[in-house]
Amino acid sequence: MATPFKRSALTLLAASLAASALFSTGAQAEGKISIAQQFGIGYLILDVVRDQNLIEKHGKEQGLDIKVDWNSISGATAMNEALLTGSLDVVSAGVPPMLTVWDRTKGKQNVKAIAALGSMPNYLLTNNPNIKTLKDFTDKDRIAVPAAGVGFQSRTLQIETAKEFGDAQYKKFDDISVSLPHPDATAALIAGGSEINSHFSSPPFQYQALQNPNVHKVLSSYDVLGGQATFNVLYTTEKFHDENPKTYKAFYDALAEAEKIIKADKPAAAQAYIRVEQSKLPLALVEQIVKDPEIDFTVVPQRTFIYAEKLQELGVLKNKADSWKDYFFEEAHGGAGS
Repeated sequence: MATPFKRSALTLLAASLAASALFSTGAQAEGKISIAQQFGIGYLILDVVRDQNLIEKHGKEQGLDIKVDWNSISGATAMNEALLTGSLDVVSAGVPPMLTVWDRTKGKQNVKAIAALGSMPNYLLTNNPNIKTLKDFTDKDRIAVPAAGVGFQSRTLQIETAKEFGDAQYKKFDDISVSLPHPDATAALIAGGSEINSHFSSPPFQYQALQNPNVHKVLSSYDVLGGQATFNVLYTTEKFHDENPKTYKAFYDALAEAEKIIKADKPAAAQAYIRVEQSKLPLALVEQIVKDPEIDFTVVPQRTFIYAEKLQELGVLKNKADSWKDYFFEEAHGGAGS
């Protein structure tokens, strides 16, 4: 059975990182995996994996009793630090943060993506009635994002900013971006009256916010990427991939089965989300999100290479990828990815 879901405080995580760096020795034995996810329905595939104990199921098919350690962390920076110090085996974040750590570890830890977690739009929202387009933002506005300057939302905003204002100004809105977890940013946006008047959100939070008549959408990530595109991915080090082949296969097979479960019965998947996340959201709203035609819960990457190209052109990435397969482990190569 999986260990209970833990919403780990970042302060505790920081301490564990240091301890792990000091005491980590040798290769991890097969049959253990520590995984971290962030907040939101973008992690539904993982929620179903947990709810149905699918890693344990596929492990037993290979003769392994796999111990699964689940963690929750907000922000790509903390995710990447935990992965590179060995505190976690598998982490999750948007495509740009994964590409950043792939770029920086190439030839060293060789971090690559395991699988996509689904394609879904992220909306840039505001409660400022004067903001209709990016050109309407001023120095007085504040945009909440999970990881300012480096996360999925910030990198997506940078790509669109480069289109609108030129490559030299792609960081134009970094100075008015504030790092804040999605739940806190959503509460601030709905309540109003704080310095946070905008939020580059994600499901289910953007659906909640848009129920407030004072909140409206400025931009969708799909507008930036030209259509349906992967939001979150799972990634790990070459060391974990190579030294734990059975555990890795059990994990990948669990993800693939979770995709099939969601597509076969979306109302049941919505119930799993509420159970695992202990969400207070109405079931009807979660079902609406899971059934949204803009959203596809799939392990196959979609339009990730746009980020690889654009961020390399902007100088964010040093290494040039020839295709999406350069930064995904081979188990994912069988699908019609992009």
